[in-house]
Amino acid sequence: QLRLVESGGGTVEVGGSLTLSCTASGRAPATNWYRQTPGNERDFVAGIIGNRGTNYAESGKGRLSISRDDPTNTVYLQMNNLKPEDSATYYCHAVTSTAGHSKNYWGQGTHVTVSS
Repeated sequence: QLRLVESGGGTVEVGGSLTLSCTASGRAPATNWYRQTPGNERDFVAGIIGNRGTNYAESGKGRLSISRDDPTNTVYLQMNNLKPEDSATYYCHAVTSTAGHSKNYWGQGTHVTVSS
């Protein structure tokens, strides 16, 4: 069982920056960030596979950077030039695969508010 703990959320002004962290209790080579606002579905934000395979939602390209620190099993999401529409609860998601069986894990979420 993998446990994911997010941190780093908070309130920031428009144009500001935040770095979210997701620390896993074990190895999680495929880790993603999603976000969700009340009444809406959870949307993909960014993902990383290993140390170099990254992917971003169109809305975040050029403003977001996802990275990993292997010794601490931590994935970071650096968010720059934040906009009010970036306000949401951000969730860490990891996929593990053992003997051909995949499992999905979610963190508890960390809230981001971008104030104008």
